[in-house]
Amino acid sequence: MSKNPFIRWTIYVGVAIIFAIVCGFLANWQFNRSDERNGEIALVEQNYDREPVPFDEAVTNADVFDPDTEWRPVTLEGQYLPDEQILARNRPHGGSSAFEVLVPFQLTDGRIMIVNRGWVAPGEGTLPDYVPEPPSGESVSVVVRLRPSEGVPRTGIGANEGEYLTFKSINLPTIAEYTGDETITTVYGLMVSEEPAVAEVPRKVDPPTEDPGPHLSYAIQWILFAIMGMIFIIYIIRTERAQRREDAGEAPVKVKRRRDKDAEQEDALLDA
Repeated sequence: MSKNPFIRWTIYVGVAIIFAIVCGFLANWQFNRSDERNGEIALVEQNYDREPVPFDEAVTNADVFDPDTEWRPVTLEGQYLPDEQILARNRPHGGSSAFEVLVPFQLTDGRIMIVNRGWVAPGEGTLPDYVPEPPSGESVSVVVRLRPSEGVPRTGIGANEGEYLTFKSINLPTIAEYTGDETITTVYGLMVSEEPAVAEVPRKVDPPTEDPGPHLSYAIQWILFAIMGMIFIIYIIRTERAQRREDAGEAPVKVKRRRDKDAEQEDALLDA
């Protein structure tokens, strides 16, 4: 470190400024995350409990997912394809790595939509002991909430395990390689109800949480860190200046205390 105090203090201030800039960027990032989370919560409140509408009314272009339609309930008419049922593995439900049951549903126009019927607990082996069957027949009506395709995991996309094909992610383009070209690859449905009803169904996936998360508090913390960094540098510089005066034998500067007018008047009366 330089022996010249002014150079040293300039370095201190420069470090404090850089630290404050970094904290500012991190605070801004957390503010943005907070805004995004609030938007997600508002979207759930707007769509989750709306009256179901036909699928084609809510999804006018199935080739592109519209984020404003997420969680919106829609009705599907057609039939399940139970022979092509697959499982999404390692899904956190019930305190375990559960399986979500994905069943292709063929609409009346021939397109196939993946329906997530809910989750089942893992069994004694690597697969669940029992997976409830969907309603049979060609005239099945299902109410689902729209969900976007998930991303592709780095490893372990699909695997054959016994009688089931399992996937680590509900990545629809990957699933479509097994279920056919007619499969819609931008959106799938999270089941709400089925007609005709069956005696046993998988457990329902919990609704999304409305917890806003810690992003706002983290943003405020980064701002406080920047302020504390500046205060610390100012304290260091003032301490060094005081030490230099002491080493140079300079008398400490006396600070005159300002006395208010009332106190001066009292002293004058006492002197009288």
